[in-house]
Amino acid sequence: MQLPSAANPKRLPFIELQSVDSTNKYAMNLLRAASLPDRQDIALHGLSVFSHEQTSGKGQRGKQWSSEKGSNIALSIIINPFPLTLSEQFRLSVCAAVSVHEFFSALAGEETKIKWPNDLYWRDRKAGGVLIENVIGEQNSETGSRKPELWKWAIIGVGININQTIFPVDLPNPVSLKQITGKDFVPVDLAKKLCSIFFSNFQLLVDGKFEQLFYQYQTHLYKKEMTVKLKKSNRVFEATIKGVSQTGQLITQHTEEERFDFGEVEWVIQPNEPKK
Repeated sequence: MQLPSAANPKRLPFIELQSVDSTNKYAMNLLRAASLPDRQDIALHGLSVFSHEQTSGKGQRGKQWSSEKGSNIALSIIINPFPLTLSEQFRLSVCAAVSVHEFFSALAGEETKIKWPNDLYWRDRKAGGVLIENVIGEQNSETGSRKPELWKWAIIGVGININQTIFPVDLPNPVSLKQITGKDFVPVDLAKKLCSIFFSNFQLLVDGKFEQLFYQYQTHLYKKEMTVKLKKSNRVFEATIKGVSQTGQLITQHTEEERFDFGEVEWVIQPNEPKK
């Protein structure tokens, strides 16, 4: 599979909306309307949806992503993940996180980090995040046995704070590119640049070069080799972040090594004073 040239963003299919409830929901509706016959039909593969306003943006674990109108990146990218399999879902997450990091660090500097599994951090403050939603189907079965599941589509939702300087009080540690650099940016132009970076990295993934992306992920991992507070159910504990496994488990060290799946533990991060 060969993607459109990332060196020429004008060739990448890109929808720009003024307002939408959720770019991920809009992208999902496009997939549903397409009456997908099988994984060979990739007419929507690589299509990006950007909106200047999201009225009901999605965050991780059912949370809402709050974003000021006209100030930030609200972007969803439709991907046919072939040749990746369902067991390799974390590889796409790595690709997205590395791409967002590469994009943001070029503007905000080396203090930009990837917080497991795919949040974008600058110092100890959240600048953005990634939410991936999948469409799962069934493969054809010639034996009449139970049909194996097929990873048909992925929608990669990206939210990044660009020009916003005032945030809801219930957000503990937000930060924007403008707060970091003191400059104003054009969010839709930056979104197109991010798409270009993502498609370049996704081509590496398709070409079997996951290790190259995974190295970047580990190199820029937030709090690596540092002691942090984590929470599992009612247990709050300190542990050293050692890295992340290739299947997406957070590797920590306390009295012994422990590994956690996404959603199994929460970070305990102290809120910062809001900065304007």
